[in-house]
Amino acid sequence: MVHVLSSRILLRPTDPDRSRVFYGDQLALPVYREFGTGPERGTVYFLGGGFLEVAGRSATPPSPAVQLWLQVADASAAHEELRAKGVEIVRPPVQEPWGLVEMWLSDPDGTRIVLVEVPADHPLRFRPGM
Repeated sequence: MVHVLSSRILLRPTDPDRSRVFYGDQLALPVYREFGTGPERGTVYFLGGGFLEVAGRSATPPSPAVQLWLQVADASAAHEELRAKGVEIVRPPVQEPWGLVEMWLSDPDGTRIVLVEVPADHPLRFRPGM
């Protein structure tokens, strides 16, 4: 059995500086660590229970099949905050038929980011015996 101790998502952006501005300044993700020097240096951001590493460079953007799912406490508040910072919102918060509130945006390379609010009465919050 593989015993996973930690995990992170690795992104190789086409423009590392632009991606660091997006994730660090616009989304305001806290930095876990930085490494290396120069324009392709690495930055690792906290993502709740995981990490996002933006490092290196790619000649092509990631596949549209790659998406980030980030849970937030309040999707409407996140929407207002991100709009005020100039982040292009692909779709404002909408309560989906499955009960989650989802807002969609994209990073500078087009990687889809789904910000998700789990309402208090949603089954994801149900804990048997609690």
